[in-house]
Amino acid sequence: MGVVNVTPDSFYDGGRFFDPGSAIDHGRALMAEGAEILDVGGESTRPGAEVVPLEEELARTEPVVAGLAGAGAQISIDTSKRAVAEVALREGATLVNDVTAFRADPAMAGLVAASGAECCLMHAVGNPRTMQDEPRYADVVADVKAFLEERLAFAVREGVAEQRIMLDPGIGFGKSAAHNLELLRRLPELVELGRPLLVGTSRKGFLGRLVPGAPGPEGRLAGTIATNVMALERGARVFRVHDVAPVRDALTVAAATLGGRWSQSPETRTPTS
Repeated sequence: MGVVNVTPDSFYDGGRFFDPGSAIDHGRALMAEGAEILDVGGESTRPGAEVVPLEEELARTEPVVAGLAGAGAQISIDTSKRAVAEVALREGATLVNDVTAFRADPAMAGLVAASGAECCLMHAVGNPRTMQDEPRYADVVADVKAFLEERLAFAVREGVAEQRIMLDPGIGFGKSAAHNLELLRRLPELVELGRPLLVGTSRKGFLGRLVPGAPGPEGRLAGTIATNVMALERGARVFRVHDVAPVRDALTVAAATLGGRWSQSPETRTPTS
């Protein structure tokens, strides 16, 4: 899953692809690198990010989704607003990536169910302005698992087909570095939920804090690759990244050592022998 941020304030590439034409070109470049899903977002969810008004988010995302639809990759809309998702689905998106897991706008579930789209439900605590204020858990993996299980059940009750749901533990969303590492170590416990797991570690701050010099986002590619390879081995099946080519190459080699070849088809999203 390649990241297409149509924002001025995302932590890594904010403003770089803010112009719709630049965002479309970037999405096509990620496809050329091997992205099978393009995740288009018009509202940053970095720590401290401000809420984007509905009309502004629509203005950012609608032309980009329309410009990328039909180009060869599945289009995902990264939003927690039903109205934004509705427009994106009309323009050709077929996946809704909601970082609130349908809590911000419960009607999102009905929209996804009626459209037949796929969705991703993510764990998060609080909102971007507060989520990193001393997050605490009794057991981060158990708590995240219980949350995802409940949101999965909610979506199914609202009519979303279970086979169209993927789950995301929300690395970096209301978690300390220790919490993120514990989630990565114990991913198999989340695999037990029976749905494909998406991981999003790409260039996040906790990676920089683990290595000498604490590099900024530009210096976190090696950590991104390491965590994605580890996540693959532990059962993750969808990988949300800024750098498609190097991560895809690493996953392909890692999958070969696990006895299969890498495939991200909607039917399996799994290495296949």
